[in-house]
Amino acid sequence: MDSHLHPHKEHHLTSSETLMDIVIGMSDGLTVPFALAAGLSGAVENVHVIVIAGIAEIAAGSIAMGLGGYLAGKTEQDHYNSELKREYEEIKEVPEIEKKEVKDFFAELGLSEDVQEKATLEIIKDDKRWVDFMMKHELGLEKPDPKRAGKSAFNIGVSYIVGGLVPLSPYFFVDDGITGLKFSALLAIISLLIFGYFKSKLTGMNPFAGALKVAVIGAIAAGCAFAIAKLIQM
Repeated sequence: MDSHLHPHKEHHLTSSETLMDIVIGMSDGLTVPFALAAGLSGAVENVHVIVIAGIAEIAAGSIAMGLGGYLAGKTEQDHYNSELKREYEEIKEVPEIEKKEVKDFFAELGLSEDVQEKATLEIIKDDKRWVDFMMKHELGLEKPDPKRAGKSAFNIGVSYIVGGLVPLSPYFFVDDGITGLKFSALLAIISLLIFGYFKSKLTGMNPFAGALKVAVIGAIAAGCAFAIAKLIQM
């Protein structure tokens, strides 16, 4: 049978690092400033204070989140380089052990003894190929993008700012905090539902359940902040 008549399509998610950064930044950006604004709405009447505090939080939060992404990217790169150096040392110091690990890998694939030996000898002919093989198949490490740390910091920071401005934006157009909170809550819940839906769809989860979960978490956070602010006032 001609396989071209029935082409097979793979339906696997190819989650990019950029997508993960956006999810991290947006999820916190939509919830933390929303909760802060809700809390302040229950504590102060001057809407300008809420706006200033909200902007300050978004600025600080985006920097902190971006820095976290940068450090995570640098840590990944440093870890990879450290393991790479160690693997080069091991193929020089204990080549027989490293050779056996390569052969064991092929044995686990169910290859015959003869094929295992030939494949192993082919791999260990070149030190770089040997080390790359060990990094990927023994340690499960892929070479990270050297620019990953900077990209991650930027993606997360910008996503946090965009997410944070959504629930804060209504306060720019109202005269009191409670009115701003009503519009902010509506806008934030809608945004959280949309964000949760697409986030869950991209990660292979039930999109409706994911949307509801994200929205409920954001609503609970804002509700708690508002209640605490009211209790402090009493």
